[in-house]
Amino acid sequence: MSTIVAISTSPGIGGIGIIRMSGKEAFNILNKIFKPKNNSEIKGYTIKYGNIFDPESNKIIDEVLVSYFIAPKSYTTENMCEINSHGGQIVMKQILDLCLKNGAILAEPGEFTKRAFLNGRIDLVKAEAVIDIINAKTEKEKDASVCQLNGFLSKDIQDIEKELLSFTADIEANIDYPEYDIEEVSTKKSLEVLKNVKNKLLKLKESFNNGKILKEGINTAIIGRPNVGKSSLLNVLLKEERAIVTEYEGTTRDTIEEFINIKGIPLKIIDTAGIRETENAVEKIGIEKSIEIAKNADLIIAIFDISQDLKDEDNKILDIIKDKNAIIVLNKIDLSVNKTTEERIKSLNKDIVKISALERKGIDEIYDKIVKLYDLNKINVEGENIVTNSRHQYLINQSLISLEKAINTINEGMPLDIIAIDVKDILENLGKITGKNVSEDVINEIFSKFCLGK
Repeated sequence: MSTIVAISTSPGIGGIGIIRMSGKEAFNILNKIFKPKNNSEIKGYTIKYGNIFDPESNKIIDEVLVSYFIAPKSYTTENMCEINSHGGQIVMKQILDLCLKNGAILAEPGEFTKRAFLNGRIDLVKAEAVIDIINAKTEKEKDASVCQLNGFLSKDIQDIEKELLSFTADIEANIDYPEYDIEEVSTKKSLEVLKNVKNKLLKLKESFNNGKILKEGINTAIIGRPNVGKSSLLNVLLKEERAIVTEYEGTTRDTIEEFINIKGIPLKIIDTAGIRETENAVEKIGIEKSIEIAKNADLIIAIFDISQDLKDEDNKILDIIKDKNAIIVLNKIDLSVNKTTEERIKSLNKDIVKISALERKGIDEIYDKIVKLYDLNKINVEGENIVTNSRHQYLINQSLISLEKAINTINEGMPLDIIAIDVKDILENLGKITGKNVSEDVINEIFSKFCLGK
């Protein structure tokens, strides 16, 4: 494989920048552009101090530290070096260009981690954990990803595979060598093995409910009729003027989506168009979208104007939230309180918070209600597998479907070779999780989501 190079630190100005290079010719290329202060022999896990220079002009480009990693004991299992330069964009670009001029090629997004996977240092679960750690929005999500990077999920999958492979070997021995005195695979033993595997897979499947919250956040829709304070509340929650607020109805015609972290709980907040009857075609589309988002949301923050009587649009919103996880926000307590509206809403037995978005009063109580509904402290991410990746969830579900087929096949008294087909389907799907049986297209798709230099 070619020797690859990329800038591994984020674009912009910083104290330090890192240019990473990996491949058989990494050290040869480095020697053309680096003059160490000490010309001692290259050793792995060491750092040399010196200057990067342009071999054509002999001009010094920067004073640097270079870290050496000798194959196979490196991130990619290849010869690797990391040039620690000053963090300016110009100097890092000059060093990158020198590496390219002297034999390296520019790495694709995620190519260093891809090589670690292709060279067998990590499996696909651990590779995906790397990007999840980088993209983590909360400490809990990061901790769950670290568990996967440390091989917790991989080990569980491997244990299930081992159990199924042993079971498959017994089945095939019975089929291929009926004349030999081999202990017959009984119906009872088969069901015991498959039900044990089913319990393990179900535990992983059920963990995705928590994993989805950790990774994707809680889809939270802010709904209400026009001018009750939806956009004002969004701005208060985000602590910035993200949405336009005016006295005119129908200002918000499309959704506004933002991520926020409330006391360690990730929320994907969606501000929606005000729900009302309208003849405006564009606004009508926005309202239909608002209703659809509310129906699919994990949590609804339904906001009402406590200073006014409930209107038909308000009653429609109350109907939407009656069977949903919802927090009712009564806004505009800085104005007069309409007792009829307050009593009608209290009858719903939902969590209610009174606020003034204008004066930023009562906002902490919204946070407290969310924490009460979604207590992430109950999710144990230390030493326990939590499936956070939707690709893994899909393949676990497919494995469970094949497992049910195998159990039904046994209960129906079908031949052993039919059972073996279903078990092989389970192994095929599990192998796709760790990368044993995954296609090149899937590999390319996964690593395309990585940043350059990782």
